[in-house]
Amino acid sequence: MIRNPVVAGQFYPGEAVQLRSMIKKMVEEHAPRTDVVGLIAPHAGYIYSGRVAGAVFSRITFRDTFILMGPNHTGNGVPLSIMTEGTWKTPLGDVEIDSELGEKILSSSKYLKEDFLAQQNEHSIEVHLPFLQYFRKDIKIVPIVLGFAGTNVYQAVGKEIARAVKELNKKVVIVASSDMTHYEPQEAARRKDNQAIQAILELNENELARRVQGLDISMCGLGPVVSLLAAAKIIGAGGAELVKYQTSGDITGDTSSVVGYAGIIIKEMSPITRLAKEAVESYVTTGKLPKVKELVPEMKDRAGVFVSIHKHGELRGCIGTFEPTQSNVAGEIMTNAVSSATDDPRFLPVSSEELGDLDYSVDVLTKPEPVADKTQLDPRKYGVIAQSGWRRGLLLPDLEGVETVDHQIDICRQKAGIAPDEPVNLHRFQVRRYK
Repeated sequence: MIRNPVVAGQFYPGEAVQLRSMIKKMVEEHAPRTDVVGLIAPHAGYIYSGRVAGAVFSRITFRDTFILMGPNHTGNGVPLSIMTEGTWKTPLGDVEIDSELGEKILSSSKYLKEDFLAQQNEHSIEVHLPFLQYFRKDIKIVPIVLGFAGTNVYQAVGKEIARAVKELNKKVVIVASSDMTHYEPQEAARRKDNQAIQAILELNENELARRVQGLDISMCGLGPVVSLLAAAKIIGAGGAELVKYQTSGDITGDTSSVVGYAGIIIKEMSPITRLAKEAVESYVTTGKLPKVKELVPEMKDRAGVFVSIHKHGELRGCIGTFEPTQSNVAGEIMTNAVSSATDDPRFLPVSSEELGDLDYSVDVLTKPEPVADKTQLDPRKYGVIAQSGWRRGLLLPDLEGVETVDHQIDICRQKAGIAPDEPVNLHRFQVRRYK
């Protein structure tokens, strides 16, 4: 199956030399590269959104395969479609479909159907291919077009994609193709888009869907973005970053009616945080801890470790050790991750149904050191231990809502059951925080 370009010469130049020259002016050749699970990029004509797309593609480490998800602007074909074989052509050459992954996704999905018609005249995937080809000629793709469906269906598609990727143990980048607010005054568009972007940066697809509906945000790629966020959290998302935002008004000067464009990357989870995630998922589903195949250098030392788990932005568990109790940091992470998920007395144990909705943060502590008084403390830089006899309370540094040293110490006292007027010995420590 050959899919020929349909917007070459319209959305971007139809000749290879001119196209490559245009892209070169829109990318950042020497930008720092980041390992990502996925990204969001716009799909308008290059003169309008190309600099945003170029900025976001410049920031990523390339993988062999890109899963490209776009909305259905044409209304053609089945509502939720995938192509599992064939070639996509652009002026820069041919791009092959990764049939192994495409067929795995299709066989794993109750929603996606094999369909060429939905993809034949749809531009939302095509416009990204020249950017990918500019940086690397031998990539493969899996094209998916998502028409209208409910948020729960988009989430399910994302989870199906994630399962297929994990079962094949593939390193991929998932691209959600979307423009933001359409045809509103510049300030209104920026205001609305900021609300949507904030939900994306929090990796909260349910809140994104609520804001899009409640604020009447006309982003066309809601489905692909929801699916991306659902998939990324299963594969292992370590946070999101807005790379660039602008509107068509920034290009044309006409701010009376603009379209917004956002470029966002979803970073790959660090090995430290991934181990916490894998430990919880393994223990909740099998009752066993995973086997660690290889220790990164940060896992080989001994240190106290705290593991925090959040669900939709709310704390779901946090337990740790002041000082090391295991033979290395890896053991400390796994033990405390499982304890955070199952033994935090403030919460019920995590269930298997919740695993796809959890975010993880791991703090590796330096060795606590005594301080003479509170002038040697800083709530942003140092965590605090307040001790009276055998009672000891700890608070991590740089926590939201904790702005002063006195507040830090008060919380430590409360946690340890130390009265406000009792004398305490203070220790400080720093953390390496992994998300």
